[in-house]
Amino acid sequence: MHSLEQGKAPIYEALQKYKSMRVVPFDVPGHKQGRGNPELTEFLGEKCLSVDVNSMKPLDNLVHPVSVIKEAEELAADAFDAKHAFFMVNGTTSAVQAMIMSVCKQGDKIIMPRNVHRSAINALIISGAIPVYVNPGVDNKLGISLGMPIDEVKKAIADNPDAKAILVNNPTYYGICSDLRTITELAHRHNMYVLVDEAHGTHFYFGENMPVNAMAAGADMAAVSMHKTGGSLTQSSFLLINDRLSVGHVRQTINLTQTTSGSYLLLSSLDISRRNLALNGKRIFEKVSLLANYARDEVNKIGGYYAFSKELINGDSVFDFDPTKLSIYTREIGLAGIEVYDILRDDYGIQIEFGDIGNILAIISVGDRALALERLVSSLSEIKRRYSKDKTGMLDHEYITPEVVMAPQQAFYSNQRSVAIKDSQGYISGEFVMAYPPGIPILAPGERITEEIMDYITYAKAKGSSLTGTEDMAIENIRVVEE
Repeated sequence: MHSLEQGKAPIYEALQKYKSMRVVPFDVPGHKQGRGNPELTEFLGEKCLSVDVNSMKPLDNLVHPVSVIKEAEELAADAFDAKHAFFMVNGTTSAVQAMIMSVCKQGDKIIMPRNVHRSAINALIISGAIPVYVNPGVDNKLGISLGMPIDEVKKAIADNPDAKAILVNNPTYYGICSDLRTITELAHRHNMYVLVDEAHGTHFYFGENMPVNAMAAGADMAAVSMHKTGGSLTQSSFLLINDRLSVGHVRQTINLTQTTSGSYLLLSSLDISRRNLALNGKRIFEKVSLLANYARDEVNKIGGYYAFSKELINGDSVFDFDPTKLSIYTREIGLAGIEVYDILRDDYGIQIEFGDIGNILAIISVGDRALALERLVSSLSEIKRRYSKDKTGMLDHEYITPEVVMAPQQAFYSNQRSVAIKDSQGYISGEFVMAYPPGIPILAPGERITEEIMDYITYAKAKGSSLTGTEDMAIENIRVVEE
């Protein structure tokens, strides 16, 4: 049970009080409660702009909280069973970067799976930390990367006893979880920190029969995207820490990159959403799980598609599965996931989270209704009938084992030149190439460009994947390290 009064929302309450005081603003923002920008006020509403305010004494300050934000942080920590919770307004990207930068300095090693979000590799470019990649397990049929196999983690620890930390995805984009408790025990036994990217795991803290969450597993830090499945506004997240880290040190690290003008729209959305989940989360995520399971069963009845779930659990690289994820394998009907993604949006007015080479993902959360899921299922059925074709010649894997030649920071800041991707084989990449979403790099700075990677990029482009990361917006050329 929570020890604090979870019915409170201190930031939200302070903003309500501020509104009632009818303060005359001679501070920023310059739109002055919306009066200076009538079009924006009409678009977003007076209620919204009247609380788009600057830090001031009654509303506290995110950089150095002493009153309402401090109290809201304590309530959030209590709700998530953490030692402390930081309000993050630069997205979960900044939370992942703060985790890594809090425990790794230049030259320090960090063990991580290669299928991390780009934000983790960006943190290595900023901090100068050196990645030790654990290749995730791979499901050859689905073509997706899985969790971190324990033997691979043990090997990485044995080969790199001086590593400072291990980073784990919990869950992956597809809903797959590693054995977080065992990894945490192994890491702590070797005096390493455990950092968890829980961008897609907010509901693990509040739902019943969910995979274990980072704080319960004893991890040291977790980056939690409240906006993804917890109901807060886009770009708002929590960074949670446990007992082995100093609150002051982590806050200083956050303040290196986080804005000094924390948005009260984002802060209050975190405050209100935390209250809602602490009070109603069990019921909310029970409903979400039921909706996802219903949709999964219906999709599997169509035939040709495979909406996968807990049957993938193998006790190791798939230690657990997030039942709220509607991940669907599409290659059997002769369509890449990205093709189904495009057809759903263009022909049926349905926007799903992402499609890649072999799968699509629909995020099911607090805001979904059975009727909308029925529309998704019937649309998938119709797509199969109208568009399915022979699957011969389709690329059948997502994960390519990287050849890391130099540290990401060294590659990123080295002398570079631009070459055509089709002529880039053998060079060391100086930049990223990734499909977004999910934002997991196909190629990261410091990695050798191979024929397999070139083929993958060509195929992903041809199928309609939205590729990002290169300086060249057309993704025809890539910057390589001058050797």
